[in-house]
Amino acid sequence: MWAAGHYAWRIGPDPPASTSTSAPGGAAVQARPVSRSLVRYGAHPSQLVELWLPLGEGLLPTVVLLHGGFWRARYAKGLMNPLARALSARGAAVVNAEYRRCGRDGGWPYTLEDVATAVDLVSQAEGLDVHRVVVCGHSAGGQLALWAAARHRLPPGAPGGRPVVRPCGAVSLAGVADLVAAARSGVGAGAVQDLLGGPPEAFADRYTVASPLALVPTGVPTVLVHGAADDVVPITLSTSYVRAGQSAGDPVELVEVPGADHMSVIRPATPAGSAALSAVLALLGQGPPGQ
Repeated sequence: MWAAGHYAWRIGPDPPASTSTSAPGGAAVQARPVSRSLVRYGAHPSQLVELWLPLGEGLLPTVVLLHGGFWRARYAKGLMNPLARALSARGAAVVNAEYRRCGRDGGWPYTLEDVATAVDLVSQAEGLDVHRVVVCGHSAGGQLALWAAARHRLPPGAPGGRPVVRPCGAVSLAGVADLVAAARSGVGAGAVQDLLGGPPEAFADRYTVASPLALVPTGVPTVLVHGAADDVVPITLSTSYVRAGQSAGDPVELVEVPGADHMSVIRPATPAGSAALSAVLALLGQGPPGQ
């Protein structure tokens, strides 16, 4: 499946085709059998992805999932397993990416370089449709997803520049879409400063490269799903991004979920998680917005 140079090993299949799950809106979906493999893209223990591959014929639309946890090492890709399971059950290949994080050899520029490599890895796999790739991230992963969709806007020499894979869409789930505002307001108790090495006043060039808001317009269809009751990442970070994107002519929209907290957006059984799933499937062309 993968090109030479990448080491993959099998985990095993997910539930068989007789398993059914609930689609957005409550309809039953017949789950397809799914093969799961781990693939390394570098020597560091965190440089790996888990591929959820629905079995069948033809090119598969692909979702690259990027977990949150304020870019810190104690959080890992398993946070995104519920979304990976729901998406693969609906026929999408899923690349659930791990990357170097702060406290485990991550931070500037390594976290960004790893995410760029994980996204570009899609181009080296047989059976995945490189023209239908959506990046989707939660919290800090929302920043990474929006950034990954904007890599073609990066200046020469910036980490992650010259993308091989250009996503057709991006979904941010309670994402840190404005790193400058997040740093100044203390989001994550200094997490942004840990990622970029210090405050915006000392590292303005890094914030310009890494903050999604600074890379608008992207030209990439984008949806930001955010809970109105999120007390971890304020919804104002999403609203400011959407406002800037729309003013610049970007196809970007905000889905605000009343009463939803920070974690519900990655739980498909909740209204916020259902909205997240619908947004990803719509950008893949597998369902209308708000399905």
